Amino acid sequence: MYHTPKTRWQLRLMNISFVVLFLLAMGLLQWLAREYHLQFDWTRMHRHSLAPASVAVTERLKEPLKITAFASQRGETRRFIQDLVGRYQKNKPDITLEFVDPDTAPERVRAAGVQFDGDLVFEYGNARESLSPAQFNEQNFTYALTRLGHRGERWVVFLSGHGERSPDKQANFDLSTWASQLRQRGFKTRTLSLGEHPQIPNNTTVLVIAGPRTRLLAGEVREIQNYLHRGGNLLWLHDPGPLLGLEPLAENLGVEFHPGVIVDPTSQTITGNAAAIVITKYSAHPVVRGFTDNTVFPHAAGISLKTPEGWQGSVLMDTRPTSWSETSPLDGPIQFDKGRDIRGPLNLAVALTRTLDNKREQRLIVVGDGDFLANTYLPNGGNLELGMSLTNWLSQDDAFVNIPVKTARDRSLELSRGAQATIAGVFLMLLPITLISSGVWIWLRRRKR
Repeated sequence: MYHTPKTRWQLRLMNISFVVLFLLAMGLLQWLAREYHLQFDWTRMHRHSLAPASVAVTERLKEPLKITAFASQRGETRRFIQDLVGRYQKNKPDITLEFVDPDTAPERVRAAGVQFDGDLVFEYGNARESLSPAQFNEQNFTYALTRLGHRGERWVVFLSGHGERSPDKQANFDLSTWASQLRQRGFKTRTLSLGEHPQIPNNTTVLVIAGPRTRLLAGEVREIQNYLHRGGNLLWLHDPGPLLGLEPLAENLGVEFHPGVIVDPTSQTITGNAAAIVITKYSAHPVVRGFTDNTVFPHAAGISLKTPEGWQGSVLMDTRPTSWSETSPLDGPIQFDKGRDIRGPLNLAVALTRTLDNKREQRLIVVGDGDFLANTYLPNGGNLELGMSLTNWLSQDDAFVNIPVKTARDRSLELSRGAQATIAGVFLMLLPITLISSGVWIWLRRRKR
């Protein structure tokens, strides 16, 4: 093709324009990559993204958060910290991360009380938390943020001395697993025997009465009533049976527990036990609003509530219409006895609130079962999440009510001994023997040719 001088200049100008535009496009892309970061987690278990619970906790922190990482430049510690903190920064951009080399800033290390290379120090308002390298995972990181979000001390005091469920003991009947989860989220727990210390401490955030098995003394009941008169918050976990001296408390609260144990044939098809009640629907109360997980109440009593004057009462959850309160022994087939048993639906948990003179709201919750938070039954369904929601609401931490408990996805694979033996036999014995045998057979056939 013949080119005139004019067409040659046009072609040269087009080439120059293309190079200039290409360089501008590359520069623009580089600027966009530096200013805006987009990542997509396409892994099946979303292992590079935060769990919903971690996102919810991060969103509750309204003030800026500063994290100081005392990590040397040796190894991969800084990269790991940057990756973990970066996941939270996507949901909370005002998280700032500063790296300090312990080798070059020993004064700051001593001032911060740092003990290990890689320690993290969180500062949120006047609150402060620390995390060691041994705790580097999403769950512990989120626990630290939860503790930062809760301002001040929050004491959950468990009544003791009458055979109650203990927050410290490991028996199936006790509540140590739940209490451990409370402590990880910033609550402080202790037991209180009114026989030794006849007054409930003024710094008690929530008093827990968890299934006493012996009778309370009249003076102990009066002190509980005085605690409520002073505006204290209460969680009463009542197991089916007598009130054991707590009759005056139930009368003052307008609470009446039905005789017998709630049974439900519909739940029996799921749990295999008619007395293990499965709850799938909840009321619109803030404690359970939006709650979707099933909860299991293994041995519950129904509740009737006549709201006292000056209080506001609400039902948190009730049973199906197919249920009833069985007053006969549960050692055989269950059958509703008209005139003796109480037909459902029956209230399982109720809440009471009133506004005090100082404008603070006093909160009480009464549940007709304590087993749902016991060590044996706590892993069932949403029992732990419900227990945490009850405690957060009673302690006035409304922002942390209904936050999912599971802060990290389960990425572990657990195999039985039989499965492990099968995998080992196939890959370590059967497959190598097959490959060797086929190779020998092919070699022998070729030799015979």
